[in-house]
Amino acid sequence: MATVGQDDQHGHAIRVVTRRTGLSAHVIRVWERRYGAVAPVRTPTNRRLYTDADIERLKLLHMATKAGHSIGRIATLPGERLAELIRQDSPSRLEAGEKQAAEPGQYVVAAMAAIERLDAAGLEAQLARAATDMSRNALMETVIDPLMDQIGTSWEQGTLRIADEHMASAVVRAFLGSIHDLRRMATSGPGIVVTTPSGQVHEIGAMMVAIVAAAAGWRAVYLGPDLPADEISGAARRHGARVVALSIVFPFDDPQLSRELSRLRAGLDDDVAIFVGGRASDSYAEPLREIGAHILTGIGDLREQLTKYST
Repeated sequence: MATVGQDDQHGHAIRVVTRRTGLSAHVIRVWERRYGAVAPVRTPTNRRLYTDADIERLKLLHMATKAGHSIGRIATLPGERLAELIRQDSPSRLEAGEKQAAEPGQYVVAAMAAIERLDAAGLEAQLARAATDMSRNALMETVIDPLMDQIGTSWEQGTLRIADEHMASAVVRAFLGSIHDLRRMATSGPGIVVTTPSGQVHEIGAMMVAIVAAAAGWRAVYLGPDLPADEISGAARRHGARVVALSIVFPFDDPQLSRELSRLRAGLDDDVAIFVGGRASDSYAEPLREIGAHILTGIGDLREQLTKYST
């Protein structure tokens, strides 16, 4: 395993990799040590750093194993071969309308195929099938979250057009609204306010948090996207919120966001926790650390934190 110098700014910590791939840190390390699936570099302090190519490879391996392939047989296959296996084994069966339940990774692959065709009806059909086959939590964690991450990655890499991304976001947003009425709130349980801070207009991640929290018995209030700090803190006080959850997706370098986060913390009681997730959350690690926010690594981490703060 290679070592990088202290001034090397390339690569992602395993926390980022787990969120983007849907794999646990334990699985990633096992695949790395036992099967040689990826070879991350190490910093002088012995931290693993994974490249974008490593993340994409792990995503492919995850989808292929979900489709039924043994990691021991596919770990060293080139990316092109892995993608071909996934195309052969996943979308064709799903799009043919087979009745049996599919693995989560198959739904992600089939959904991406529909997006690339600009097929809104096809994407909606895949999401509906997934919702029928699995629990609400499993749907959020193994289909919607990986799908949105893949959409974001493909858009950043230029392999997905803006029109494709907008169509996909509109369909997923409507789908999430259809499976859970975010305006309906439980009358008991701890309170949580969910939104995106000012300047952050991508709301699907926040909607997912509200759905998962409501399923866990929280009084989840979803405020919509792009709210200034004083509005968020005011809503948290009125709702008696124990937690404020934010989604930060894009942009990655908003100079105003650090000030908004500081204002939010100042407007909340000291015992109100702040959860933050989303693709861009790691870009604001320092201001988030300063306000004592917990950066979520995925839906599983969200559920764990909700359990922790519910008592």
